[in-house]
Amino acid sequence: MVRHNNQLPNNLPQLQNLIKRDPASYKDEFLQQQRHYKSLLAVFTLRPTDFNKSLDELVMFMAQVAHCYPGELTTFAQELTNMLQTHGPVLDKDMRMTFCRALILLRNKRLLTPTDLLSLFFGLLRSQDKELRKFLESHIVSDIKNLNSKHKDAKLNRNLQNFMYTMLKDNNAKAAKMSLGIMVDLYKKNIWRDTKTVNVISTGCFSKITKVMVAALKFFVTVDANDSSDDSDSSSSDDDTPNTREVIMANKVSKTTRKRTKNLKKVKRLVEKNKKKKKQKQCSNFAALTLIHDPQGFAEKLFHQLEKRHERFEVKMLTLDVVSRLIGLHQLIIFNFYPYIQRFLQPHQKEVVRMMQFVAQASHEIVPPDVLEPVLRALVNNFVTERNSSDVMAIGLNAIREMCTRAPLVMTEDLLRDLAQYKNYRERSVMMAAKSLIHVYRSSMPHLLHKKDRGRPTEASLEIVARKYGEVDAKEFVSGAEILLENENNETCENSDESGDDEWVNVSHSENEISDDENIDIEDEDEDVNDSDDDDNDDDIENTSDAEGINDTDQSISTQNSTTNITTKKKKVVSKKEQLAEKKEKAAQVSSMRILSDEDFKRIEIAQLSKQMTSAKNRKRPAEPEESSRGELVRLKDIENIYKKRKHDKQTRIDSIKKGQEGREKFGYKDGRLNPFSSKTNREKKKTKNFMMIKHKAKGKVKKSFKDKQIALRNHLTKLKKMK
Repeated sequence: MVRHNNQLPNNLPQLQNLIKRDPASYKDEFLQQQRHYKSLLAVFTLRPTDFNKSLDELVMFMAQVAHCYPGELTTFAQELTNMLQTHGPVLDKDMRMTFCRALILLRNKRLLTPTDLLSLFFGLLRSQDKELRKFLESHIVSDIKNLNSKHKDAKLNRNLQNFMYTMLKDNNAKAAKMSLGIMVDLYKKNIWRDTKTVNVISTGCFSKITKVMVAALKFFVTVDANDSSDDSDSSSSDDDTPNTREVIMANKVSKTTRKRTKNLKKVKRLVEKNKKKKKQKQCSNFAALTLIHDPQGFAEKLFHQLEKRHERFEVKMLTLDVVSRLIGLHQLIIFNFYPYIQRFLQPHQKEVVRMMQFVAQASHEIVPPDVLEPVLRALVNNFVTERNSSDVMAIGLNAIREMCTRAPLVMTEDLLRDLAQYKNYRERSVMMAAKSLIHVYRSSMPHLLHKKDRGRPTEASLEIVARKYGEVDAKEFVSGAEILLENENNETCENSDESGDDEWVNVSHSENEISDDENIDIEDEDEDVNDSDDDDNDDDIENTSDAEGINDTDQSISTQNSTTNITTKKKKVVSKKEQLAEKKEKAAQVSSMRILSDEDFKRIEIAQLSKQMTSAKNRKRPAEPEESSRGELVRLKDIENIYKKRKHDKQTRIDSIKKGQEGREKFGYKDGRLNPFSSKTNREKKKTKNFMMIKHKAKGKVKKSFKDKQIALRNHLTKLKKMK
């Protein structure tokens, strides 16, 4: 036993184990090691650049058993802290790492306050030791995460955020960038997801250090893509969304199977479109940008910095991206932004598609149309012209579509009708891009389009009212609530899913109300009725007076018929106006008289879907597919979307053919033998022989005429006669 105790001073791991089991019995051995530690520390202070192995082992030993003798080690943590603060930059890297690990052990044993340790570690981020900086960063993040795991310590977080704010202004680029990275990491881990964190990070966008500025700008650009998973968990369920069967039961008006199948396809498309809209609204998260205190001042300061500082092109693109997102999200007014970016809208410009994306993101209804009009003209003149390739034209039209989706008032009637003519362009990419632009204005401002481009009239399209600049569509009632008055028996409607005999909504009247030649816009009734357009395809309004050989009686009859038809159309338009006004009154009455339940909102949504299904009769061309819903962020693929797939070279076509043949049986004769190694028949062997070997036999298979048979028989008999 004595021999065992004599070995303890030289065997620190064994002594450490014994002290943790029985601290009182081995206190003398501990005090002996403590005196040895102090003497080594005094020597090390004289030469801090040298590595001392004995001190390195003693420091970790003291940290491991510090909780056993708290009274004797009251100054231990302060001694290590003073050593790092005084000689931190010149310390040997291994000794510096040991001191940091020892302090972390003391922090885990709750012998050191988190504020003192984290402030020390933030100061050590100025060190040139990359391994140490990475180690400190991971500890800071994990420590703050553990501190806020059970409950958030507001005072501690506020003090640390203030300290990080000062670190972002540090002249040391590595320390400032590391501090910013820690805050971004804490935000993404949903630990510091408050307003102060975002605003502290926003100050990094104006740092004189380019790396810090780029890291802060990337935070506002890339953080939104990582937030969709958080929102998906908290999103509401789809129980309140009407399914396909319910809508079909509500719109079961056709008796033929063909029409029911057609309606089913429409319903599926509309239901899926509404689901995508709701999902996209939930997933598009701009939490970081929405938490900025003064978005207008922040965007103006960023744009001013962009104009004054000479940075790389990639840094300018990041700044433009953040500014455009701020403008679109908060509907800011920065007039100088549009002329600045307009000069980059050239087909040969580097990253021109992203420039188009920024223009579309910065477009909203509050920007005056005369400010956005030069940008629109630049897109039209530089891209949508036949001197460019079809791809360039298609991308230009797509950018115009995205811009007009967010600011429809920027488009003029003449320009829209000119662009709509590209729907008949020879290249499919341009044709589809022009049709997508037409679809945008069908649902927002159909009166700007030509009558033949407005599409098939539906109940929903008749209710569209174009808003003027600055006008807000604030409704005093729930749209579509009038359908609740039409359902007299609510219990029958609720049980229609099970029985299948009754119907929720009967929309058969809407087909009778809309005539074959009903392409008249309600807002422009006087203009459309008095204007006899050749493209309207109304045979009864055509003027036949120019034809030769028509007598006066026929002309008078034609005039009377046209006058009668115009009067009839005016009555139909007036009646349509009266019906819409009556529906609004009913909807306002229902909204004010009762509290709508979830079931009521469900029925209203079904009725709104049925309005989009109901169309005019006798239309030969089917309805074109609906445009996909778009969120607040403009996606690059929406602008780069080109509806064609070219395969110029032969090798590309061959690769495509081979890819389609993968997994398919080999073409040709299939051997039906059970044993593939058995012999073949003479007929099978003949197929592999040279043609010259079987040429004489192939001739024998030719069908001979009667005369040839006579000649052959005569020659055969002559040959036999000679042989005799």
